[in-house]
Amino acid sequence: MKKILIIAALLLSYGSTIACDICGCGAGTYYVGLLPQFTKRFVGIRYQYSEITTQLGPNGERTTLTSDERYRNMDIWGAWNIGDRFRVMAILPYSFNEKYNAASDELRKKNGIGDIVVNGYYKILEKTGSTDRKLINQSLWAGVGIKFATGKYDTFERLNAQGNSPNIFQLGTGSTDILLNAIYDIRISDFGINANVSGKINMENSDDYHYGNKLSGNISAYHKFSLGQDRRISPTLGVAAETQMKDKTMGFVVDETGGKLVQGIVGVELTLNKVSFGINYQVPLAQKLALGRMDAGNKAFAHLSFAF
Repeated sequence: MKKILIIAALLLSYGSTIACDICGCGAGTYYVGLLPQFTKRFVGIRYQYSEITTQLGPNGERTTLTSDERYRNMDIWGAWNIGDRFRVMAILPYSFNEKYNAASDELRKKNGIGDIVVNGYYKILEKTGSTDRKLINQSLWAGVGIKFATGKYDTFERLNAQGNSPNIFQLGTGSTDILLNAIYDIRISDFGINANVSGKINMENSDDYHYGNKLSGNISAYHKFSLGQDRRISPTLGVAAETQMKDKTMGFVVDETGGKLVQGIVGVELTLNKVSFGINYQVPLAQKLALGRMDAGNKAFAHLSFAF
């Protein structure tokens, strides 16, 4: 039970940092989100939803080029603990993308497999102590992962983006990219704080397009409430911030890309024995994306997972 609680506390809010890729397309399908509580391994399904408005005018106003985009992912995911210090996780996404332009009344859709992600994690520190009769647990994990170019990258979309606009209506990035992450967690009895820093290093794809690298971080507070034997509910509240560099095509900067985003995050995880259900909702608090010509909307996440 102690091991389960440590793992859950460590990773309850993990993923909030990488939850909010500036785009919701294939470039952003590696979101982890709330992890279920488990000791050895788990497998489950996840649903993600995000919305974004692109090609706004120079003052953020809607124009005839403005599009409203929605990205939905249905993922199969799982993780396996190897000994006491190692963990491997994999995510297989299937995407449902929509892009609507009101001026032309045109609705475009793209469905298909996204970019598969495999992550490996190593537990650097696990320390337990007490003060004022309260148990204190600290943990530090570091991870590295690979995002494979399994989702379809459509070269037409880059041409359709009109040079300086974001090339995000894709099922995949067309490149194999590197993910880095470090997580620190401290829990005093049933209350905890989690801090997370992550980075994504993107490679240039065969279309000579390079999505901007990303750096993000978050801090979240959570509390675990017992509902009886092997039954728990854990709400979490936090804030995440990220910055993404501008894209490049054939070595030239794509001006209306990249930017900064701050989001508020609220979520909850419910565990009933070996079954876990989690939800996560994210609201933009401040943003400056693509020189003000892109507006990120709310995002939602849910999962149903089984430990075994």
